[in-house]
Amino acid sequence: MSHHLDSPAARADARLNISDLYVFRGERGTVFVMNVASESAGPTAPEGYHPEARYEFKVDGTGDVVEDLTYRFSFGIADVDGTQPLELRRLVQADATDDAAAGTALLTGTTGQMLDTPEGLRVWAGRAGDPFWMNPAVVQAVGQAFQHGTDVDVPPSDGAPVKSLFSGQKVWSIVLEVPDAELLPFTGGLDIRVWGVTALATDAGGWHRVDRCGLPMVSPIFAQFDDDLAERLNQTPPTGDSETFAEEFAARVAAVVGARRTATDAQEYGREVADRILPNALPYTIGTPAVFGFAEFNGRALNDNAGEVMFSLTTNSALSVGLSKDAVDAPPTPFFPYVAPAI
Repeated sequence: MSHHLDSPAARADARLNISDLYVFRGERGTVFVMNVASESAGPTAPEGYHPEARYEFKVDGTGDVVEDLTYRFSFGIADVDGTQPLELRRLVQADATDDAAAGTALLTGTTGQMLDTPEGLRVWAGRAGDPFWMNPAVVQAVGQAFQHGTDVDVPPSDGAPVKSLFSGQKVWSIVLEVPDAELLPFTGGLDIRVWGVTALATDAGGWHRVDRCGLPMVSPIFAQFDDDLAERLNQTPPTGDSETFAEEFAARVAAVVGARRTATDAQEYGREVADRILPNALPYTIGTPAVFGFAEFNGRALNDNAGEVMFSLTTNSALSVGLSKDAVDAPPTPFFPYVAPAI
């Protein structure tokens, strides 16, 4: 899994669970993709977008992991054909961190349509093929290792072809493409950090954060079998990540690489990994090709092998999932909306 159903709150309503976040160069500018409501939640799980929730792309352009820019999506109640009205608002500077701020309305429309503004910003939201792939045996073995501080014990293959955990399953995507001329005035530079947030309206009139996603695979590696940690990862803002989780992450990495004997100084390697993945936000240089690799995190393309990258980094070893981008049923495309809409 990536962040599919990563916490009790996410499992309670998959519409609020961010399974993956992507940031990459598109045809017109920078593309932000958030996938939610994975069918891995099961056939009885609600589909689409929660009409009492917000789905937000948070962008930090100053390096302090405090959002300077927020793109906020909200959705209405589904029609009989399943389509939902949507609205996109932009919030900048102090408003970007303020749940009560209204921001500026950029566009309205419905899901399943390609929507754009005169300035070239465009949006698509709807059901799509899940571009993520994962070997279930490997991700479970990694989760167990980081839970118990042991080596990664992947069961031997039975000789049958490996099938992705998400084969044949769909997600509900939110795709936002922002031209440079519309993005750069609000970022302060080319280097940004991005994370996604879902929040649900409360009876008291406020907003409760449900899910947060930055770098891929953080929760499945460190909190796959630790619901308390998973909730804390979602509720802690990026500014609190290092103080809250660095020591725990470093210790868990040190235990696993120590068991695998893949680092001369396991404790020091654990600290290095914690420093690299915290705060948990996805870095990207605007205008450049995205690559989420072992040597560099620069955005994340829809076909990057994020699972192997994060497994290899955290275990300090070449840990393969035995699958490639060919494992997905509906591959992404080089043109908008980039994800593969489901028919």
